[in-house]
Amino acid sequence: MKKNKKMSMWAAVALAVGTMIGASIFSIFGVGATLAGQNLPIAFIISGLLAVAVAYSYAHMGSKIISNAGPIAFIMKGFGDGIVTGTLSILMWISYVISISLFAKGFTGYFLPLVGVSQKPLSIAAVEAGVIALFTALNFFGSRAVGKAEFYIVLTKLSILFIFIIFGVFTINPSYVTPSFDTQHINGTINAAVIFFLSYMGFGLITNASENMENPKRNVPRAIYISILIVSVVYVLISLVAVGNLPLNELITAQDNALAVAARPFLGNLGFLLVSLGALFSISSALNATLYGGANVAYALAKDGELPVVFERKVWFKSPEGLYITAALSLFFALFLNMDGIASMTSAVFIVIYIFVIVSHYRLTEEIGGIKKVLIFNAVLISSVLAALFYYQVKGQVYVFYGTLILFGASYLAEYLYRKYRKRSFTQGLKHTGD
Repeated sequence: MKKNKKMSMWAAVALAVGTMIGASIFSIFGVGATLAGQNLPIAFIISGLLAVAVAYSYAHMGSKIISNAGPIAFIMKGFGDGIVTGTLSILMWISYVISISLFAKGFTGYFLPLVGVSQKPLSIAAVEAGVIALFTALNFFGSRAVGKAEFYIVLTKLSILFIFIIFGVFTINPSYVTPSFDTQHINGTINAAVIFFLSYMGFGLITNASENMENPKRNVPRAIYISILIVSVVYVLISLVAVGNLPLNELITAQDNALAVAARPFLGNLGFLLVSLGALFSISSALNATLYGGANVAYALAKDGELPVVFERKVWFKSPEGLYITAALSLFFALFLNMDGIASMTSAVFIVIYIFVIVSHYRLTEEIGGIKKVLIFNAVLISSVLAALFYYQVKGQVYVFYGTLILFGASYLAEYLYRKYRKRSFTQGLKHTGD
């Protein structure tokens, strides 16, 4: 690629911000309001700080190790080609599968009220199956139109959220957003922060784009931190406007389309319509990108241990069955888990991958750079987040906890069998920028 064709730092920031301020803020906002109540803005601040702890390792490693495999490349560099790396590659694919189910449920939560259909099990299942089938079909036929439309989808989404913030900030009721620090609210705030941790996961896309960036050693860290800062500010403002304009019980009752309902007090039915459409645009974009790109890459890596250096995101490499397996599993999770459970399970998988990235960074400190004491603190912090998430699962939805453990165990078993009977190994070469 010619130098003048490479991505600038601000283009990389736009890529990450457009991804992070996406489907999860629409899909699980009601879950956060249920958990944290009026402390929801604080929960977003905490989850942003947690993201910075992980970003410390992504910034260092992403500026040195260049690979389309993203965090799996970091882990393979730190742990080598072994069963741990293989297991985590399978878990990464599963994280995309579960994310697709989260997006399907989020789409349904906004779509049904918008068209005036009651949310009953049959109608919910029909829309979830329909939206997954639609994007699976588009993926199969390789629709270029959908890919080209993503820029305009992101622009529409951000414009609607900007209107939501600008008009809503002047009508905030201070009593609605006054923090509470009793035991129940503190626990709820921590749980919400852990769940919303996944809302920041998009910063990792910057490391995947490092090969195509101008001066990645300098620009990758800057782009990561700037994108997290921008997204944190937007999330806090959105939560302040939503919680500050609607009584908490009404926000919790709305849950599935909480942001649209929160827009009614200051924008009326037009606001409800705008935010609902923004949510549908946003979630469609995220589902499309996840199925076309992330799940495709992750499936190829999990199945074959091989990730082409150059790939077309609409082609499922040599394993087209991955499209159907991914879609079918996504529908299974959407049908049998609620929004809270899916968000919790997705967070658990990503947090485990984050922990291994931090440990890999620690092992490679002499080569990659970084402060070991900071890495130890970050590893303990993120491990504590995982423990808190498991505690939340056990106390609130124990079947989600067991489901998460089964996912981890099944991924390990699959990798073990792969290596024993197929003799597979990871063959993707890693590029290193050096100093």
